[in-house]
Amino acid sequence: MTKLIAIEEHFLTPSIRAAWAASAIGQEGTDRLDRGEIEKLLDDLGPHRLALMGESGVDVQVLSVTTPALHNLEPEQSVTLAQQTNDFIAATIAKHPTRFQGFATLPTASPEHVAPELERSVRQLGLVGAMLCGRTRDKNLDHPDFRPMFKTAEALGVPLFIHPQIPQRAVRDVYYSGFNDIVDTAFATFGLGWHYEAGIQFVRLLLAGVFDECPNLQLILGHWGEVILFFLERMNSLGHIAKLQRPIAEYVRQNLYVTPSGMWHQSYLQRTVELVGSERILFSTDYPYQYRPGGQARLFLEEATLSAAQKELFAHGNWERLTGSN
Repeated sequence: MTKLIAIEEHFLTPSIRAAWAASAIGQEGTDRLDRGEIEKLLDDLGPHRLALMGESGVDVQVLSVTTPALHNLEPEQSVTLAQQTNDFIAATIAKHPTRFQGFATLPTASPEHVAPELERSVRQLGLVGAMLCGRTRDKNLDHPDFRPMFKTAEALGVPLFIHPQIPQRAVRDVYYSGFNDIVDTAFATFGLGWHYEAGIQFVRLLLAGVFDECPNLQLILGHWGEVILFFLERMNSLGHIAKLQRPIAEYVRQNLYVTPSGMWHQSYLQRTVELVGSERILFSTDYPYQYRPGGQARLFLEEATLSAAQKELFAHGNWERLTGSN
């Protein structure tokens, strides 16, 4: 049976949850999304998670801290928690080396510590890249403070995953409010806001010339490209105005990998393959948020209108080539 590696599979630690609770903007209004059964699933990295992986048909999870990770914490606190969390991920992988891999959690609130922690996590702990949650407070990912991180990722040959987080309060007040608290939060997160937020961060990196400075840098976007793929024609026109070194479509096909995040739509898969190619699609379930019983993860792969070779790439081949793991 084809090995299935899912690359956007989340967890949380009590220390990070406590830090969020103690911070005025720790979870930035999204704490209700991680309660109840979801909280239990996030906390579990043992037999129950492994059982649900088996039920879904997933052989390997690439673990990452759920959004907003450490992006909203104080600098010193974020450094300590990043080190502790990455050590914890490595220890968890050591217990189940054939079932888990891991993305580093980075202390983006303390930019001078980001590149060193990424390098430590990859070289010493064996992690396969890092998960970012877009901006850090008022700093977008294209801020000069983060250039060393991108250069380090390129030098190490590891990918960076841009994961959504809720838009800033000022943006939410203008575009995602006016209904009720529950609807406003859903609208600003999984309903729509998360996905524009993540896609915009990628576009900002394009416009800021990050891929011209780091031509071999590889980024990942979930949710079939966080909206931007479906507006690629318009973005190409933006690229002409910005006078980039290459057409935006070329950056997308050379510097971006795309994953479904548990959005099981064959039409989205086909559109993504048309735009980025079958060698730039990666599998993910967005566990535990999109977990659904019935083996739907593997079923989506089996029912995909891809060739046998393309299914192998989607299931594990592209990830193993990207990260050198197998």
